[in-house]
Amino acid sequence: MFLDPYHTRTGARVRISAQQASNFAKRVAGDFNPIHDEGARRFCVPGDLLFALVLSRFGLSRHMEFRFRNMVGDDTPLCLEEPEVGQVQVCDDEGKQYLDVCREGETSRNATAIEAFTRCYVAFSGKNFPHVLKPLFEAQGVMFNPRRPLVIYDSMGFSLDRLDLTEPSLELIDSRLDVLGKRGDVRLEFRINDRGKPVGSGSKKLVVSGLCAYDAAAMEEIVTEFYRLRSAYEVTG
Repeated sequence: MFLDPYHTRTGARVRISAQQASNFAKRVAGDFNPIHDEGARRFCVPGDLLFALVLSRFGLSRHMEFRFRNMVGDDTPLCLEEPEVGQVQVCDDEGKQYLDVCREGETSRNATAIEAFTRCYVAFSGKNFPHVLKPLFEAQGVMFNPRRPLVIYDSMGFSLDRLDLTEPSLELIDSRLDVLGKRGDVRLEFRINDRGKPVGSGSKKLVVSGLCAYDAAAMEEIVTEFYRLRSAYEVTG
């Protein structure tokens, strides 16, 4: 299983160490968000890793909605359960919920198709910054706090016409940033293709905290550092 290096199963519980989470973010998603770095003060497990674990455990359904409730910390024991048909929850032993999933329709447990879809979605998701966010920030004249950049995964959902995917890919078709004071809601709409033909669609919502006035020089430094970290990781990772 391609997710084995990125979590540890102990009985009915799943644990994700900071190192496993950071490796997943960088190796699979190409995501260098500092909150996924091992040792980060505000560390959290990538939402895309929780998404991947849910698909691996419960299968890929025609219609799925994911809502992220709380951030998962280092080595938190997690329970992935299906309390009722059409619902999946990720919570800890105290009942704190981290992810709620609603699903409908046919479900596939084909491991090859699930891995292919997971990889293409996670790779697409990992391109949020700077590819998508930077142009939105520029257009609105705002950006996250360069000293404490915080972009949080809020929710995502998709619908598929069929599940026998062989070469899936995602294509961004629309994006927007709604500024609400110091907070920004980013909404992304995407098309799901398989072998170049449309087979579904989806959307994703991110929340950006601590918005401030856009600073081109500060943003350039952040983007330069992003590419420096990616290049360094590709050499050593």
